[in-house]
Amino acid sequence: MPQYAVLIYADDSAHTLDATEEDLAEPNGHGDELASSGAMTAAWAFTPRGLARSIRAQGVTDGPFIDAAQVVAGVYILEADNWDDALAIARTNPAIRGDGGVEVRLVHSGGVVE
Repeated sequence: MPQYAVLIYADDSAHTLDATEEDLAEPNGHGDELASSGAMTAAWAFTPRGLARSIRAQGVTDGPFIDAAQVVAGVYILEADNWDDALAIARTNPAIRGDGGVEVRLVHSGGVVE
């Protein structure tokens, strides 16, 4: 079955180091729903942009690679029969109800490397 990566764009990640269960109820609840449906096969929530480190030819700097209004706050992998199904699932992400959004990309290749 085709896999689709869903990149979550937001002003910043809700997954701060001191986030409470209440702070994360909506995004974690959404993840739990997708996991129990069998559509989501993997997920990663990123910490806020202030904890990022970027590597360029000149060296390592603090902060995200690009200073943008929104950053990738997390990513998850869906399995869906086709684009329409993948988009319908991704459309349920809570990030799209605010100022954020999601980007859906067909996964070409990859997986766990052992």
